[in-house]
Amino acid sequence: MKLFKIESGNFMADGGAIFGVIPKMMWSKFYPANDINYCNLSMRCLLIDTGDRRILIDTGVGDKQSDKFFSYHHLNGDNSLSGSLTKVGYNFEDITDVVLTHLHFDHCGGCVNYDDQQQQPYLAFPNATYWVGKTQWENYKMPNIREGAVYFKENMMPVFEAGRLKTIDADGEWLPGIEMRIFNGHTAGQLVPVIQTTQGKLAYMGDLIPVMASIPLAWVSAYDTDPLLSIEEKREFLKEAADNNYTLFFEHDLYNECCTVEKTEKGIRMKESFTLEALVNQPATI
Repeated sequence: MKLFKIESGNFMADGGAIFGVIPKMMWSKFYPANDINYCNLSMRCLLIDTGDRRILIDTGVGDKQSDKFFSYHHLNGDNSLSGSLTKVGYNFEDITDVVLTHLHFDHCGGCVNYDDQQQQPYLAFPNATYWVGKTQWENYKMPNIREGAVYFKENMMPVFEAGRLKTIDADGEWLPGIEMRIFNGHTAGQLVPVIQTTQGKLAYMGDLIPVMASIPLAWVSAYDTDPLLSIEEKREFLKEAADNNYTLFFEHDLYNECCTVEKTEKGIRMKESFTLEALVNQPATI
């Protein structure tokens, strides 16, 4: 099994929204913000090559929304989904499976592109099956008032209409060496893939823990639809991660790709941070 980070670009979001009720005086020591309180966030996808499957987790924001919409999110950076795939020797046609942690625009926008006239949609990954949590799909079709503004028909309905969408409705092994976990605090039916590597288990954190600074239990996002459930889900997962030395892979942390965690007197905290490349280049431990 081979693992590659796939950087799809960056966007910016309000620091108060990212860290919820935590005062800026506290969170800004761990994650920087600009003069209008915006934090720069990555959209870091993960490519898994099992030998017979090439699985992409999340697809970034894409380019289908209006310039006005994107202006609110301050897209930036030199990376793109296509450029990052090419850099590691793959293209869109190579992808056999696209796993979507959830269907907020910054996670699934790259699933569908428009033609040169910006009129006809087509699937960005023409040979792929697209996977999403069952309850997330139901939530996408009938969103609550808070999430209606971040679900876009053009991002996923062409996938469904093409018959390429499949849903996952329970925790468990999805493929040999790849487990899917379902979490509901951020949004109903969020998937967190947990991958068995030769260096131990790696978890793609999505928005369960979007950045390393969000590890403390109370530091949950104002975007979460059920923050108390988010805290409990995070508590259980971090305990498991600390007990078993999991690697956490961060989708949105511009400055930290991966870390391990440990139990301390203040609760579970970061133990060691490192890049994905450093991890996969380590000698096998199992």
